[in-house]
Amino acid sequence: MAKGVKLKDIEAGLFVPTDYFRRVGKQEIFPGDAPLEVDLGCGDGAFLLAMARQFPERNFLGVERLLGRVRKVARNISRAGLTNCKVLRLESKYTIEWLLEKHNIQRLHLLCPDPWPKARHHERRLVQQDFLGSLWNALEPGGEFLFKTDHDEYYEWVCEQVTRFGRFTCEPWQENDFFYPKTDFQLLWESQGKVLQCLRCMKNK
Repeated sequence: MAKGVKLKDIEAGLFVPTDYFRRVGKQEIFPGDAPLEVDLGCGDGAFLLAMARQFPERNFLGVERLLGRVRKVARNISRAGLTNCKVLRLESKYTIEWLLEKHNIQRLHLLCPDPWPKARHHERRLVQQDFLGSLWNALEPGGEFLFKTDHDEYYEWVCEQVTRFGRFTCEPWQENDFFYPKTDFQLLWESQGKVLQCLRCMKNK
């Protein structure tokens, strides 16, 4: 553990399931029945915390695999005094397919995941037909899947996967349609004159 980081600062911002082999409902993560949003692969947590500050009436769960990042995000959640935000250390696909209760997520954010650009690695990409099926089950009726990537070919791949799946309705998404903070990665990319591709999909009611 890094010098100066207190264990209580980390624990307060963490969500640790009592059993990783059963479904977890949103009330087990946060008290009450507020809408739940999930940030898959939340990285440094900047997007996650900005959303939690902006929407105190909603709950936000970040999912991240790397321990160092999880500790940093949990510490920042605790120090910001946010009670509507937690981070879970777990693999993204497992979280959606096997951990979270069905019909519990209002919005799922997937921002700049690894595009696995080499053809022989495409099977490692997160967005596949089985993942979309699990995501469909995890979302509430009318729930949304929001995706961003800096990789044009991966964007086309995801669009094709969503079209094949056939159960989402794609909605227009302009930058100023609603509050959506930019990650440090996106700001860096845009400073180089590049634009991220965006996809917004809605689960039909």
